Amino acid sequence: MAVHHHPQRHPAFRFRSLRRTGTAPASADGTTAAATAAATAGPYVFAGLRVLTGFVFLWAFLDKTFGFGYATPSGKGWLDGGSPTEGFLSHVAVGPMESTFHDWAGAAWADSLFMLGLLGIGLALLTGIGLRLAAAAGTLMMALMWVAEWPPAKHLSDGSASMSTNPFADYHLVYAVVLVALAAAGAGATWGLGKAWARLPFVSRHRWLL
Repeated sequence: MAVHHHPQRHPAFRFRSLRRTGTAPASADGTTAAATAAATAGPYVFAGLRVLTGFVFLWAFLDKTFGFGYATPSGKGWLDGGSPTEGFLSHVAVGPMESTFHDWAGAAWADSLFMLGLLGIGLALLTGIGLRLAAAAGTLMMALMWVAEWPPAKHLSDGSASMSTNPFADYHLVYAVVLVALAAAGAGATWGLGKAWARLPFVSRHRWLL
């Protein structure tokens, strides 16, 4: 009679099968937990980024308006008769719009639009409403400031070194991408008035106001 070894093989087979199936749920649970944590933390990360970016724009408006002594010297604020654009635009020394920016420097309409943009973008980001408009206005502002500094140039118009550290990506581009990302992510819903704003009838009819 032949000796059957099936009873001896079955336990080992079952043990290996149970071991494989036992690790699968643990791995799946870990992946699910990580995804849940990321989904939970994501809105707060975007909200924090929104508030910080909003403060950057709002502080720029306040400092240029009142002359707190940071970027704008005391007594040189907008309310003191100073120009928020003259110092920057009059010193543009490179790029295809160099002469145009010189013409704009200190113009009342340029000062007003620039300051209105800083205030509007800052308030929109801090409150979490109108993020799409803020992204559009902020991207336009950053694009113009990028052209004013013209990172691709290695030398200024007078031949001196431009000191550009990157031919394309600078902080203006980073700010523009952040603004677009915040609007796309609906970052105003967390720590902001975005949800209440979205429920307003006229906002519901005009989604570009979100």
